[in-house]
Amino acid sequence: MSLIRSWVASANSADTDFPLNNLPYGVFDDGQGARMGVAIGEQILDVSKVDHGQDPALFAEPAWNAVMAAGPAVWAALRAQLIGLLSDEAHRAAVEPHLVPMEGARLLMPFRVSEYTDFYASRHHATNVGTMFRGAENALPPNWLSIPIGYNGRASSVVVSGTDVIRPWGQVKAPDADLPRFAPSARFDLELEMGAIIGKPSSGMVSVAEADEMIFGYVLLNDWSARDIQAWEYQPLGPFQSKATATTISPWIVTRAALEPFRAATPERERPLLPYLSEPGPMLYDIALEVGLQPEGKPETVIARTNYSQMYYSAAQQLTHHTTSGCSMRVGDLLGSGTISGPEKDARGSLLELSWGGKEPITLAGGESRSFLEDGDRLTLRGAAIGDGYRVGFGECTGVLRPAVGLPDWAKA
Repeated sequence: MSLIRSWVASANSADTDFPLNNLPYGVFDDGQGARMGVAIGEQILDVSKVDHGQDPALFAEPAWNAVMAAGPAVWAALRAQLIGLLSDEAHRAAVEPHLVPMEGARLLMPFRVSEYTDFYASRHHATNVGTMFRGAENALPPNWLSIPIGYNGRASSVVVSGTDVIRPWGQVKAPDADLPRFAPSARFDLELEMGAIIGKPSSGMVSVAEADEMIFGYVLLNDWSARDIQAWEYQPLGPFQSKATATTISPWIVTRAALEPFRAATPERERPLLPYLSEPGPMLYDIALEVGLQPEGKPETVIARTNYSQMYYSAAQQLTHHTTSGCSMRVGDLLGSGTISGPEKDARGSLLELSWGGKEPITLAGGESRSFLEDGDRLTLRGAAIGDGYRVGFGECTGVLRPAVGLPDWAKA
């Protein structure tokens, strides 16, 4: 597919994340109150003010949950109508007054998160982490090649890009200590992920094909992680407080329809998956991803570049597996892909891998080194599917790490 041209001039640039081919959904406030918008070039279309043929009640509150709940027929009709409004010059006079400059607008959470589940579904990431802690011969757990491993996280921890992240306190235990101590996390990390947003509910087990149809769209996702807290708490039940500090998502939901031309297949399986996880076709997407790290007052360094197509399990497979227990999925559920890493060293999606557990610190453009994040560091995730003369991008997913807060007297020794 080639670029779909718009009368919004900035949408026709090969450099914009938001051409007419994209039309991602978000929530913004330009000083006139929070409302639903669609990104187009350097502008935001206030969808509550234009005639797009859909029930105005779907756009009454600043969240896309009602549109998601309306179902795929509404999703398709709305997208088709918006493309028509923004491509046909005949609609310009009616639509242009409802465009708001993106610069200066505050971007808010685009939907209400119902539940949040995070997975561990990149083979390169799982192999790297397993090698560090268990050795190369036992890198992957015995179940990893058969099952999408995940854990249930906290929906309340999900925040939108631009929200500061506070370094967490927790129990940490040094390898040579007999007992843990309570301290700020010293090994705080990022995780480069994609998030899939569920737009259709389920009431029983669904196939991979059905699961794919349930996904409304995708966001970039940084699942901040306290590695030292995790090391002490994760056995035998897995991550808990180490993953409850914050999960940052990008502010624009890129729809599954916009990503359709960029489908990519999951890799060849080392051993066959059980039939319920079989795929009807390519379930991943060719989305180039990168992570930028900028210390306070210093230049940014791109510390990792990888691609969403590196995943071993797709979001649709993860969703199918989630439903097998009888667990009902709800509109607004968020599934984190798990850290996305590629085979090369500079394609590792976390500092844990990039610095090999702190043993091999990375050097930044300003001459500083990092094993894990320091206070004042700004993390920026970027991603885009690259088409013929255009890109379908997600905008930036950013967060700045702030120092741990002081302890109340009752928590001190």
